[in-house]
Amino acid sequence: MRVTAAPAPHPRASLGRVLDHLGATLLDLVHGDADGGGAIGGVVIHDPLDAPVLPPHALVLGVGVDTPERVVALLADLGRANAAGLVLRAPAPVDDAVRAAADAAGVALLGLSRGAPWAHLAAMLRSLLAEGDVGGAEQESLGGLPSGDLFAVANAVASLLDAPVTIEDRSSRVLAFSGRQDEADPSRVETILGRQVPERYSRILSERGVFSELHRTDQPVFISPAEDDAFSMPRVAIAVRAGDEVLGSIWAAVHAPLSEERSQALREAATLAALHLLRARAGSDVQRRVRADLVGSVLEGGPGARDSLKRLGLADVPLVVLGFTVAAGDEAGDPAQSHERERLADAFAVHLSAMSSRSATALLGGTAYGLAAASADGAEDAEERMVALARDFVERIGERTRPLIAVGPVASTTAGVVDSRATTDRVLRVLRERHGPGGRGGGPVVARLADVQTDLLLLELRDLAGARAEPLTGPLARLVAYDERHAASLVPTLRAWLEAFGDIGAAADAVFVHPNTFRYRLRRVREVGDVDLDDHRQRFALMLQLSLLEG
Repeated sequence: MRVTAAPAPHPRASLGRVLDHLGATLLDLVHGDADGGGAIGGVVIHDPLDAPVLPPHALVLGVGVDTPERVVALLADLGRANAAGLVLRAPAPVDDAVRAAADAAGVALLGLSRGAPWAHLAAMLRSLLAEGDVGGAEQESLGGLPSGDLFAVANAVASLLDAPVTIEDRSSRVLAFSGRQDEADPSRVETILGRQVPERYSRILSERGVFSELHRTDQPVFISPAEDDAFSMPRVAIAVRAGDEVLGSIWAAVHAPLSEERSQALREAATLAALHLLRARAGSDVQRRVRADLVGSVLEGGPGARDSLKRLGLADVPLVVLGFTVAAGDEAGDPAQSHERERLADAFAVHLSAMSSRSATALLGGTAYGLAAASADGAEDAEERMVALARDFVERIGERTRPLIAVGPVASTTAGVVDSRATTDRVLRVLRERHGPGGRGGGPVVARLADVQTDLLLLELRDLAGARAEPLTGPLARLVAYDERHAASLVPTLRAWLEAFGDIGAAADAVFVHPNTFRYRLRRVREVGDVDLDDHRQRFALMLQLSLLEG
């Protein structure tokens, strides 16, 4: 049986398309016209305390907008920004005043099902709307379906099997689902709302050997409800393969085992789904490369930078440059380490896009750079907001991965972006020195120039001294040589005294000796080094040399 489907009735990035695929399960049209307007320009999470910069025709997620008065006030702002739609938590607080405000603003109102996390909705919307972003003007097709459109594949399979269908990856994350999910059982609804098969259900399936059987065979696997009733309806599943690689699986909630005709249709559908998954993967790789080229062009400057900003949707707005990397160990060249860097860079991109409506990221030379539109509240506030965003990301992924994030200054021109990237690289260097192999550790893992400027100046001064190949001279050179010959501790004594601002008691405690012993050693410092510690210029020179010596 050949899988075919009619052309999609809505443009790929329209409100109508969103409701076609996410309606009935996640979203409902509460008020307005979903067929009007053009393509959705982006998905934005509303923040009442820090209004985001909206792209044209944005779909806004109204988190916490729970009263008609708040909805009316927000709709007025969205109308001026030419937004496409506003998503509210069901039951949406809609009355006559809200309907009138929505009509005046030209904004459609949608309701998000209770229990569905906002973050999952944002991720699902971005995944849905991103399909087909890279490619020619004419839409390619595979098996009569738009290339890479897994939602269209799920709906086609659901029609063939007369059952609600999900397409999942190897980790049981939902990549796409068909309509009619309300005909399935509560576990399926929970899976759709969470965008992931719940852990307790996955554990039951694993204990019953379902996943092992699924990966061993290219035939449909029938799963009857367990005694503990993990599912109230049976399932039929089939692995989606590309050669020996299992890309994912198709799951249908059915009432009985499939007929031979429908089993054959599911086998053919799995082959077709594999082509779409591979096309989606290839499209993602192409999109990643294109975006990396555009971001790289912006960061390097030159005649193509402004055009690249326009293609990224970031022209004519002040930008903040962020740099993300990890404090690599000796295994930095290991392929597994490289894969981990790519995974973390993808997570950084998702986090940045969720928190900043206009942003772009790319992994360039082991560093993930982010360009984010700055708010209109001033450069200082914009930088602090990005620092808070970066710290939130570090908290989410955990410090076990040893993340390092630098936040550059706000830039209003393409030349300013280049300078901001250079500052970001300099800040990252300080963070790597602190937290990398041989570093002393401590201090923040998220920083701006103001946070690390002293350390940065010392690093660059050390570079200058190294470039000139200048040997250590003067009093400190004499003290170092004396310590090496006599196993003395004059340099640590001097360092402790300088760091304690001349407080003998505190300095003696720092090196664990009696104050009288410390006074004797300090006299030897004066004699051996031939230095006047009462001269503030000599003290400054010694502190500077000691800092460079430590580096």
